[in-house]
Amino acid sequence: MHRVTRRHTIARARRPRRIGLITDFGTGPYIGQIRLLLAAAAPAVAVVDLISDLTPCRPDLAGYVLPGLLRGMPGHTLYVCVVDPGVGSGRGILAARIGTDWLLAPDNGLLSPLLSQTAPSAAPYRDLWRVDWRPATASASFHGRDVFTPIAQQILAGRLPQASPIEPAAMVGAGMPPTLAAVCYLDHYGNAMTGIPARSVGSDRVVSVGGARLPRARTFSDVPVGDAFWYENAFGLLEIAVNQGRADTQLGLRPGDPVSLHPEPA
Repeated sequence: MHRVTRRHTIARARRPRRIGLITDFGTGPYIGQIRLLLAAAAPAVAVVDLISDLTPCRPDLAGYVLPGLLRGMPGHTLYVCVVDPGVGSGRGILAARIGTDWLLAPDNGLLSPLLSQTAPSAAPYRDLWRVDWRPATASASFHGRDVFTPIAQQILAGRLPQASPIEPAAMVGAGMPPTLAAVCYLDHYGNAMTGIPARSVGSDRVVSVGGARLPRARTFSDVPVGDAFWYENAFGLLEIAVNQGRADTQLGLRPGDPVSLHPEPA
C-alpha cells in the first residue's frame, strides 16, 4: 500500500512550549550541543535534561521507565527521546502526539510501552507518524544532534516535516508487553527501578530477585540500615533498594535481570 507522506502544520495551540531530553548520553559533549542548537533556534523555550543516564543501548528497558518519567509533568512538552543503538542505520524515526505532548524517538521499541499504556480515550487526541524527512547532511553516529534536533526545531516552529501517519501496530516493538518484570534502570544510589507498576502488585504476591525474597516498605527508614526491600517509587514503579546501601552491589543486580512475582506461600 502506498504511504502518503507530507508536511503537517501544527496549530499554535498544539505547539510544545518546552523540551524534555530523555537519553542514555551520560556526561560529555552530547547534551550540551543539543541544548545549544535548540537554544539558538528558540531562545525562549526551556530545554530540560529530564534524564541522561538511561541504560545504554537498551530501548527495550528504557521504554518502561518513560511512562513514570512523564507522569505529572507539565503538558505542552516535546520529549526528545534518544536511546538509539541503531543510529546511522535504516531504522525509522517516530513522532507521536499524546494529549498536549509531543514525543520524538527512534522506531526501536522505545515508545511502545508508553503507547500501549495510553488508551485513546485517556487523551483528547493521539497521533503517530513515521518521519520520512532527513537533513541533507548528518553524521553517522550522532543523530540526536543531527537528525532529532532539526526535527524538534521544526515542531517548535509549528510544522512536522514529511511524515506518514501509522498505526501503533506498525511500530517496531508493537508486541512488547505494557509492563516488564525486570530491572530497567539503576540510579546514582544503586536503586533498581523495574518496569512493574507498584500498585499492580497485590498483597498476596512475593517479590524476589536473585533468589532473595524482599519485604515491602513505604520508604527507606521503615527498614533497618543495610536491609534490602521494595517500595513504590516516586514514578509509581516497583523499585528495589537498600536502606543506606546499594541494591545493585548487595544483590548483584544488573539491567535486564528478572524480578519474580509469585504467590505468598500458604
